Formats: sequence, C-alpha cells, structure tokens
Amino acid sequence: MSMKKLLVYLKEYTLECIVSPLFKMLEAGFDLCVPLVVAAVIDVGIAGNDRSYILWMCLVLVVLGLVGLTCSLIAQWFAAKAAVGFAAKVRHALFEHILSLSYTQQDNQGTATLITRMTSDINQLQNGVNMALRLMLRSPFVVFGAMVMAFTIDLQAALIFVVVIPLLCVVIFGIMALSMPLQKQVQAGLDQVLGIARENLTGVRVIRAFNRQEAEGERFRGANQALDRLQQFTGKISGATNPITFVIINLGIVAILYTGGVRVNTGSLTQGQVVALVNYMSQILVELIKMANTIVLEVKAMASAARVQAALELPVGQEKPQAGKTGDPAHPVAVEFRDVSARYDGAGADSLTGISFRALRGQTIGVIGGTGCGKTTLVNLIPRFYDVSQGQVLVDGTDVREYDLETLRRKIGVVPQKAVLFRGTIRENLLWGNPDATDEELWTALETAQAAQVVRDKPGGLDEEVEQGGRNFSGGQRQRLTIARALVRQPEILILDDSASALDFATDAALRKAIRALPQDPTLFIVSQRAASIRFADQILVLEDGVPAGLGTHDQLLESCPVYKEIYDSQFKLPGEEEKKNG
Repeated sequence: MSMKKLLVYLKEYTLECIVSPLFKMLEAGFDLCVPLVVAAVIDVGIAGNDRSYILWMCLVLVVLGLVGLTCSLIAQWFAAKAAVGFAAKVRHALFEHILSLSYTQQDNQGTATLITRMTSDINQLQNGVNMALRLMLRSPFVVFGAMVMAFTIDLQAALIFVVVIPLLCVVIFGIMALSMPLQKQVQAGLDQVLGIARENLTGVRVIRAFNRQEAEGERFRGANQALDRLQQFTGKISGATNPITFVIINLGIVAILYTGGVRVNTGSLTQGQVVALVNYMSQILVELIKMANTIVLEVKAMASAARVQAALELPVGQEKPQAGKTGDPAHPVAVEFRDVSARYDGAGADSLTGISFRALRGQTIGVIGGTGCGKTTLVNLIPRFYDVSQGQVLVDGTDVREYDLETLRRKIGVVPQKAVLFRGTIRENLLWGNPDATDEELWTALETAQAAQVVRDKPGGLDEEVEQGGRNFSGGQRQRLTIARALVRQPEILILDDSASALDFATDAALRKAIRALPQDPTLFIVSQRAASIRFADQILVLEDGVPAGLGTHDQLLESCPVYKEIYDSQFKLPGEEEKKNG
C-alpha cells in the first residue's frame, strides 16, 4: 500500500516503465530462440556435415546475442533512468517535508531516523524499482516461455518440466521465507554494532580519559560476535539454495536425457531437441534464482517504502491560520507571556508553568536558572518553534498562533545554543539573515558581534570557505559568526540563547554593549547561565523547574529572590568570604 502511494513519483517516467520491461522480454524472447538454433546446428549441420549451414547458424547465434545485448542495455538504461529519477523525486519531497515539520515532530522522529529515511531507505527503494522493471516480468516470462517451448518440442519430455518447476519453486521460496526473518535480525544486529561503533568514535576522548578502552572493546566484540554467529546461521540456510536446486535440476536433466535417449532411439526425438530441452531446464533454474533474489529485494523495498511513506505522512508543521496576521508595529509591548504553560509531546509534565511577563519595545530581558529549568523552551515559544499548551504568547499585541509564520520569524533573530554554520563561505552564511544585505551591512553586523577581526584574519575574508558544521572555526568564533548572521536581518526581537558561553567575559560584555547601541534598538532576550551576562537587563526572569521564581531587576532580585541570589553568590562571592564575615 505504501509503495502504491509512492508510485505517484514514477508518473513522469511512465514511458521508461513501459519500455524497459518490453525490451527485457524482447531480450528473453531472443534467449528462448537460442536452444532451437543450437538444436538445428546439431540436427541439420552436424548430422549432415554441412559446414556452411553450421557457419550460418553460428552467425545467427551471434546476431541473437548482439540483439539481445542491445535490448538488455536499452532496458537497463530506461530502468536506471526511471529508478534514479524516482528516488530523486521522493528524496526531494521528503526533504521538503522534513523542513516543514515542527520542532516537536522532529524531536519525536529523531535526526538519525530522518537521515536514514532519506539515505538508505530511499536507496533501497531505488534498487527495488530498478530490479522490478528489469526482472519482475522477464523471469516469469522465461520460465513459462521455456516450458511452452519444451511442450512444442515433445509432450512427454515436457512433463518433466511440470514436475521440476514446482519443486524448484517450493525449495527456493521456502528457503527465502525462512531466511527473510533472519535477515531482519541480521539488520538489527548490524544496527547495534554500528551504534556501538558510532558511540565509541564520537566519545573516544572520554573513553581514554576513563581508561575504558578494554571494556568498550569487549562490548563491541560481544555484539560483533553475536552478529557473526547470526550471519553464519543465516548464510547456511541461504547457502542451501544452490546445492538443493542444482540437485533437482540435475535430476531433471538426467530424467530428460534418459527420456530423450529412449525417444531418440525410437525416432520420436532428435539429439538436438534433447540438447534444447536441457538448455531450457538450465534457463529455468537461472531465472527462478533471479526471481527469488528479486522478491527478497522487493520485500526490503516495501519495508523501506512503508518507513518513507510514514515520514511523508507526518502532519505538516503547526496549524496555520487561514489569514495570517502581521501584528501592530506601533504596539508598545514587543512580547507578552500570559499565564503560559508548555509541554513537550509525550512528556508526563509541563516544562513551563504559569509564565507571565511583558517585554516592552527595546527592553533587554534576561532569563536565568538551573540546567533543565525551561529557559530554552521559553524563548522557543516566541518564534513559535513550539506551541503553548495553555495561555498565550503575543508579539506586537498578536497571538503568535494567529501570525503568518514567515512574517513572525522575519521579525525575530534567533541565535541557538549550538552554533551551527553551513558549508560555503562566510558571506553565504551571513546572507542567510538577509539575502539582499550589502557588504557594508555584513561588516556592521560582524563588528557588533565582535567577529570582524575573526574574518579579517582569514585569507579569504568574507569569501573564506566554511567547512561542514564550521569545524574550521573555534567554538567562540562560530558563536560570534552566528550572532552576526542574526544581526544581518536587523530583527525587531533578538534572542541569544546561551550563545555567548564560549566567549570570555570581556568579549561578552563588548557584545552586549554593541547590541544595545544598535540604531534599530531590538528587544533583546538573553538566556544565560552567567549572572554577569544578564546583570544589567531591564528585567530578569528567574526559572526554577519550569516555574517563575522571580522577576525584576538585578538589585530587586538580590533582595527578593533566593534562587537568583544563590546563583549570583556562587559566581561572584569569593570562597571563604562568608566564613570570614561570620568570624
């Protein structure tokens, strides 16, 4: 069913899907003629010692081979074109769909799962379509064609085919039915081995720091040996196909030779016809094995199709209003939280509860609290990366759920916790903020983000290459460049989600001062673990386990909020100071 839904992406390749099987069956037709030509060579050419006839028949065999090869190449070219085009369209559709998913849906699916759907699953689909176009019609055509040709040669000898073919089908498809569940277990075991390997490679420094090389090596060895045993067992079952089928085929050939020999003596058959019957029996064996392998491949493709279709059927993003609003640009309150609660999909409890505050236009709002208290969740509600479970988040006086999403997010510049740069150049990364920005605007954003010197020190300047993930830049450099990218947009609301954690205190202070001096004076949200980073904010929201523990200025919170005072004292009070004071 899933494969049926995906076949809509093959519509553009209807011609290829028709031409490829037709040429494959045409090739099979020429293959079925070969045993008859060989029979004629034996019965007429060799029996009559007619060399010219033999040469002519050999020439016919060469022509049949060349024509068959041509048909095969044409069929494979059309099949490959259809399969590759189909995979490209499905991959593109899936990629676009993934980009439209909400944060919640992406969290539920997981990055690794979505990447697997776009890579190995679609590759499996491509192989399935390719092999289906090439062999799903050819193999049955050859099997039944060979049987029909055997009946045209001799009815009694053809009855051997009627017995042998069902026996071959039972053996081949029976072994296939036994081995397929085992193949799934092998794949699961392989996933486990790869998971351990990936975990160890990414955490190799930690493993060495704790001297866990031997223990981790033993864990990998255990999983690898279990996979090896399972693969050997599966291989033994699958490996039984060839010997058993060859025994049946050879018994069939012996029966044909015996029956044929008797009938040759009586004059009912010729020697060439017996050879033709043997050739047809061999062709049937080859095609049945091909068919079995193709069916295994198609079953895997069906499983991949189900997974890809499931990803494509995920609901698209968040619910969008029919007529998206744009907010009131003259509204004095830039952002307002009204009794907001938020809960992640599948979570047992709210991540945020009872959040209410106002951020006036141009104000700086600091958000601080312990790890996992909901700071990032709170600021992610403003650009509507997640939806509230209760209450309202308003931007320019309008509920974010009533906004056109593109309009909402154009107002907001977000610098996430993890600084992410993309392969390309520094200029290309910065232009994500505003594709029409001039070099002067780029340099202004870089100066504000304290990243101008980073770019000047690079030989290529703005055109310096950025490797995947920005790995050719340090953590602090990546953070400053991502801040510059957000500033290029000249946003009305700027969210810095712990985005200066890799910066020293002096650079952090210079950054905040430069942002406050911007002519557009954005409403600024600073999420930080450092009290120094939010000390001079107009308002500071203190969170504890998702609940507001305090709201006010730095001085007010020192007096009224024990949680904030504890954070501040832990970062600024010298060790032993309290003891000296009490002593």
